[in-house]
Amino acid sequence: MAKAAILETVGKLTIGEVELADPLPHEVLIDTKACGLCHSDLHFIDGAYPHAMPAIPGHEAAGVVRAVGSEVRTVKPGDHVVTCLSAFCGHCEFCVTGRMALCLGADTRRRQAQSPRITRNGGETVAQMLNLSAFAEQMLIHEHACVAIDKEMPLDRAAIIGCAVTTGAGAIFNACSVVPGESVAVIGCGGVGLAAINAARIAGAGQVIALDPIAEKRELAKVLGATHVVDAMAEDAVEQVMKISGTGVHHAIEAVGRQASADLSVKILRRGGTATILGMMPLDCKVGLGAMDLLSGKKLQGAIMGMNHFPVDLPRLVDFYMRGLLDLDTIISERIALEDINKGFDTMRNGHSARSVIVFD
Repeated sequence: MAKAAILETVGKLTIGEVELADPLPHEVLIDTKACGLCHSDLHFIDGAYPHAMPAIPGHEAAGVVRAVGSEVRTVKPGDHVVTCLSAFCGHCEFCVTGRMALCLGADTRRRQAQSPRITRNGGETVAQMLNLSAFAEQMLIHEHACVAIDKEMPLDRAAIIGCAVTTGAGAIFNACSVVPGESVAVIGCGGVGLAAINAARIAGAGQVIALDPIAEKRELAKVLGATHVVDAMAEDAVEQVMKISGTGVHHAIEAVGRQASADLSVKILRRGGTATILGMMPLDCKVGLGAMDLLSGKKLQGAIMGMNHFPVDLPRLVDFYMRGLLDLDTIISERIALEDINKGFDTMRNGHSARSVIVFD
C-alpha cells in the first residue's frame, strides 16, 4: 500500500492509501522521493480541465526505481530517475520526426483488458493522471515516462526538472532555439517562467526581460538572469518593453496561462518575432495575430512541455545544475510533507511563491 493525495471532488485533495499493480513488461515501479506542485495540477483540482475521478494528480517528480518489468532496458532497480508526463511511444509520426512531446502515447497506457495500475478499497480503480500520478509514495509508470540521472543530483531539485524546468528551458532551447544575442521576454515568473529566464541566460540572450505583477517574483527573476524587469500590470508595460528592447523582442514567452498575458506576448514582439504560449489557457481562450502582425512576419506557437526530448534533455539539465549553470535552488520556495499538499496549493493560489516541493520520507 502507498499513501497518496487523491482527487475525489473538485477543489480539494484527500490523503488515502492505494495499491499499485505489479509492473507489466514495459513498466517501472518507483519509490517517489520528491514531487513539485505545478499550476497544471491546480487546473485539474479546481475543475478548469476535466478528468476522471477518483484520480491522483502530480507530474513533476523524482525517485528511485524499486522494480522493473521483464522487457525494461532503460532503467534498473536502484537507479535515480526523473519522470516526465510526455511519455512517448517511439514509433508514431511525431516520435520519428523528432516531436516526442506531441506523441499521444497510446502504447504507454494499459489496455482495458489489463488490470488497472492503481486501485483502492480492494479493487476500485483510481485514474492515473498525465501518465504519472506522482502525489503518492510510489508510481507505476511506463518506462518511456522516466529517465535515469546522476545519483549525485539531489532529488528534491531533480523533481522540478520534470515539468517546470523542462517546459521553461525547453521553450528556450527547443521550441525557440534562442540565438545568443537575441532578446527574450518572459511573462510570468513562477516555476516555468523562472526556468525560462535561467535558460535564456545560459543560451546567451542579449536581453532577458521578466514581466510579473508581483515585486518579489521580479526580484527572483533578477537572481535567475533577468537583465530588466517590468510590472506586467502596468498601463505602459508594452511601452516599457519597447523602450528596453528598441523595437520589440525576438521571443516572447507566456508562462501564465491567461488571455491577457498571451495577448501581451504578441504585442511586445518585433518584426519577425515569435510568441510562444506555455501556460494552460482556459479552454475557451483564443490567441491570435492581427493583419499587421502577419504582414510583419510575426509568429505564434504553442509548445507543450517545451517541445522536449526528455531522455536527452533531462540528463543535460541535471548536468547544468551540477556545473552551477542552472539555478534550481532559487526556484524552490518551500519543501512540504504530503499531508500539507492542500496548504501548498493555497499558497500557489495566492501567487506569491515560485515552487513548493513535496519531500517524501
